[in-house]
Amino acid sequence: MEEEKVGKVQKFFAKPGVAAIEVNAGVIRIGDRLHFKGHTTDFEDTITSMQVDKEPVEEAKSGDLIGIKVKERVRENDTVYKIV
Repeated sequence: MEEEKVGKVQKFFAKPGVAAIEVNAGVIRIGDRLHFKGHTTDFEDTITSMQVDKEPVEEAKSGDLIGIKVKERVRENDTVYKIV
């Protein structure tokens, strides 16, 4: 499957299992499949909810800082790819 780089993990909140991601290319929508890749991170997850400033949103574009729920731990500076 083809992947396009869409962002980078800025922070991970363990208790709610949420990743703060800086989107720096393209558009991310609810339902998109993302691939998280880093030194010790390598998994795929589908976006079920997304927030900007604690408000639910349907999509995010380049320049947005979003929070999404993830099934596994991610780490700062992990790269985020959108599976197309």
